[in-house]
Order: sequence, then structure tokens, then C-alpha cells
Amino acid sequence: MFFERHEGGEHAILVHPEFSEDSEREDPREFEELVSSAGALAVAFISVSRLQPSARFFVGTGKVEEIRQLVVAHQAEVVIFNHSLTPSQERNLERALQCRVLDRTGLILDIFAQRARTHEGKLQVELAQLHYMSTRLIRGWTHLERQKGGIGLRGPGETQLETDRRLLRARIKAIMKRLERVRKQRDQGRRSRRRAQIPNISLVGYTNAGKSTLFNRLTDSDVYAADQLFATLDPTLRRIDVDELGPVVLADTVGFIRHLPHRLVEAFRATLEESVQSDLLLHIVDAADTERDDNILQVEQVLDEIGAGELPVLQVYNKIDLMESVAPSIQRNEAGEIERVWCSAATGEGIDLLLQAIGERLGNDMVHMELPLDHSQGRFRARLYALGGVVAEHCDESGEMRVEVRMPRQDLSRLMKEAGLDPLPVPEEEYLDRLAAGEEAP
Repeated sequence: MFFERHEGGEHAILVHPEFSEDSEREDPREFEELVSSAGALAVAFISVSRLQPSARFFVGTGKVEEIRQLVVAHQAEVVIFNHSLTPSQERNLERALQCRVLDRTGLILDIFAQRARTHEGKLQVELAQLHYMSTRLIRGWTHLERQKGGIGLRGPGETQLETDRRLLRARIKAIMKRLERVRKQRDQGRRSRRRAQIPNISLVGYTNAGKSTLFNRLTDSDVYAADQLFATLDPTLRRIDVDELGPVVLADTVGFIRHLPHRLVEAFRATLEESVQSDLLLHIVDAADTERDDNILQVEQVLDEIGAGELPVLQVYNKIDLMESVAPSIQRNEAGEIERVWCSAATGEGIDLLLQAIGERLGNDMVHMELPLDHSQGRFRARLYALGGVVAEHCDESGEMRVEVRMPRQDLSRLMKEAGLDPLPVPEEEYLDRLAAGEEAP
């Protein structure tokens, strides 16, 4: 990593601002969980009510003095703000408080730096850190801001800052090239799965909603899962079999959070593209969370930002084991389509219903039937196998070969047409739509 984090266990003063605008408010409980996930020990919590931030200190001078006294009393090493700070505000606060000052974005980046395990994950975190630190370089070189006269005092001044910025730009460019290669490799993998007609499913949701626990339950894996924010950072893909559907690829992704820093979304675009290219999104929701509805909206906003807002979504209301009198169930909309499943990844309750819902949502256009084949149709049979559509094959009493297939209707119709076989009958709904449009339907 370009920037190594300080060892954990630091004493921290937490500052939570409350503004009149609803869009600016953060959750204080979530803030404390973030600090705990970063490994810091909160020794004091201060709420600040303001109409708007102060340009110099973000908070008023009286509150700065109150925070300084708490820093001295608790011998705190860091003060953390539950809001974004400008570089100048950070510098002014550090001078006044005589300790390190961190804002919400820096806190999240620190957690991500701890969680990154793969080479790709570390590159993505480093890219976000570099963008974040590029505007804060000056605080390390304040003694060289102005050229001074006198022997030994003619420093390089801003030349040193420009040198550092050039080095940062070069490093950012190199990381972006490497991440572009990663993105192309992921694209190749997705194209291979599409050629094999294997659906892609991504688990998305608010951080700590239980995505990794559900992933482990569905795939019998041992992906790291913990009751903490951003326990998962690096994406994991596994192949599972779903009844009446066949193999699907399941992807566990990084969790979302309120006001996720835009630079972080940009840095993790290669990872988040797994969600964008999915056939179905499983939106995992912590059903026992009192902020459940707001968390759903936050996730939907991030999905819109990365271009996945229009993809099919199946909501999974997880952690029903923490709720009273809630049984596993499936909820449908007015059209009869499954839109929500209530289950518990921790206990396994309702997982069978979830698999049933996945099969139904992805298998609406699937055809499951037996086809009689003769010896002249070997090429047709080989194409069926190449697309992974053959479930089984056997000979009937008359010695005729029969192949059991399950694959998308459109692909099977195309193969049958190429082989000179009679086309599949058009589904009733499509037949009626064609008639209404004045088209000829077979």
C-alpha cells in the first residue's frame, strides 16, 4: 500500500454535526460502528448543531476549545468528524487541537485499507487514497510554502509540492492502467459465461446486511463474514446449481453506505461492474434494522450511480431470526411476480424459498422438454451440449434417441431453425401480443 495506516487502538474523540438539511444528516450510531470497525476506541462523543459549517474550523471556536480540552483530558490521538472536511479545515483543526484530525471519508478509506486482501483490492484502495491525499499534501510541507532570504533558507518552496503532485499523478496513472487490465480480464470472464448461457447474480446491499453470510450459506464457502461494517471488500465469485435452472454464478460484492465517497465508487468501478453486468441483483436487506427503509434508498442511489438501477432486482429481507413472529415467506406483486423473500442466512430459514425465487425469476423464458433425435442430427446435438442445454439423454423403447434439454427459448428456437426442425410454439402471451400488433405468429 502507498499509505500505511497507523496501528489500531487509538483513543478518539468523535464529533457528530447535525444540520437542518435532512440530506446532510448522518447516522450517529453508524458513525460509532465505523470508528469501532477502524479499530479506534471512542473516549468522547460530541454533537454539534449548526445551520451551516464554519469555513475555518467547520465548527465554532467555542466548540473547538471544548474539543481541545477533551483531547487533553483523555490524551486522545485523533479527532474524527462524521462529515467531509476541506483540507484547510483539517489543517486549521490540527493546529488548534494539536492532534490528528480525520473526516468521514478518511475514516472509510482507513477501514478499506485494513480490509483489502487481494492485489486488485489494494490497488483500488490506493487509488482512492491517492485522490484523497492529493489535495492534502501541503500540510506536510508548510515549512516550504514561501521562499525565504538568507543562507540556508532558500528552500525549493512550491517546487517540492509540484514534484510530489507529479509523482502522485504518475502513480495514479499507473494504477488506473493496471485496473483497466483487471476490468478487461473480468469482461472476458463475463463473455465466457454469457457464451455458456450461465446467468450472473450479484449480492448487493447496505454494509453489514449479511451478504457474505448468505453467500457462504448458498455456496458452502468460507468467505470472511463478521458483524462489522465493510467486512467484505474483495469480490468473490462462486458457481452454484439451482433446481430447474442449472448453474449460475454468484458474486459477493462490497457493501454500500450513506454518502459513499464518489472517489471510492470510481476506484471500485472494476469491482462494481460485476453488479452492472448481472442478470439479477439480490438486494440483501437487514430486516431487523430500524433504518431499513432508508438503507434501501441509499443502496438504490448507488446502483443508479454505477448504472445498475434498471437491472432486475429481488429483495432479500435477511436476519428474520432477530425479529419476533416473522416466518420465512415469499412476497409477490400485483402481477404475481416474486419481489421479496424473507429468510435468515445465519440459521438457514427460508433459503429453500430464496432458491425457488431465483429459479422463477431467471427461468421465466426457459424451456424444459424432451427432443427426439436421429443419427443425422449429430451437429444439432453437439450444439446443445456446447451451450450447456442438455440435462440428460436416453433411448426409448423403440430405440430412438431422446435428449432432455433446458435452455432459453430463444436459443433453442434458433438452433432448431438452423437444424431444419419445426420451430417451438410461441408462448400464449407473445402470440396474443403479435396478433394485437397485426403480425403473423407461427
